[in-house]
Amino acid sequence: MASALASLDVPIHRDRSIAALVARHNPDRIRTVGRYLVRHGTSRSAATTGLALLAETATEADIPLIQTIGLLSNHLGPLAARALEQLPDGTPALLWLADRVSGWGRVYVVEALCRLADPRARAWLLRRAADGDFLNGYFAAKVARVAAVHEAIADPTADSEVVDHTGALLSIMTECGGMGGTLAHHPQARAMLTAYAEQVARLEPNLGRFASIRVLADDLTIGMSARLDWPPGHLDRTREMYAALLHRPGWAELIQELLDDPDSVVRRRACWAAGRLGLRLPNIQEK
Repeated sequence: MASALASLDVPIHRDRSIAALVARHNPDRIRTVGRYLVRHGTSRSAATTGLALLAETATEADIPLIQTIGLLSNHLGPLAARALEQLPDGTPALLWLADRVSGWGRVYVVEALCRLADPRARAWLLRRAADGDFLNGYFAAKVARVAAVHEAIADPTADSEVVDHTGALLSIMTECGGMGGTLAHHPQARAMLTAYAEQVARLEPNLGRFASIRVLADDLTIGMSARLDWPPGHLDRTREMYAALLHRPGWAELIQELLDDPDSVVRRRACWAAGRLGLRLPNIQEK
């Protein structure tokens, strides 16, 4: 069977014809076939077929198998997410997978978490959905809406993970037009921009925070944030808040230290930050 499926082009998303086929047959038998193909299939088509069957019939006993095959997430992420999402309590299994996938796979799993009305999913979405990948633009606005980020960032007790992740989401939403919703599409964009500035002001400087502040400060000057429907005077005050954040003491010392970091990625980001802050540090290009 597995070899016969090797030449087929199997959809990687839930397919109505497969769902209809499953509905006409004994689910236990369909599940057995699905498990066999996922475990023993030697082609991508066979494994995808098996996962498509499990996406309709899986039980909690299938979670480890689905999670394992789901790690091949760029191709199998949609069906793995569907299989876990339809379980009575699939949230923990989806969160496990979400912490271990990136790229397109992360898009599929995060979107599945957004469809769950589960406080455990919301807690994760508020802190860890965005991982810095360009493809985060496909779900940033959805996360902001579903997780009610505007409420979380306005909470005086918001922890640093919520604050930093909010900064990342807002930054993504300044430049993800054509992928997902932008700040221009979010009714609470102004409130989130203001609340984020207030919250990040109480945290110590780090490179990620500088990047978010810089991107948002620029967007408030020349981007879509500047074109939001601000009440009179509010835009100027918000710009002043971000300008004050960029002039906080500690940035130069932090960047100087990171220019000598053993991680080349950190050094490159520090060079970018030095340039955006207008610092004249010696030998930036050589480090």
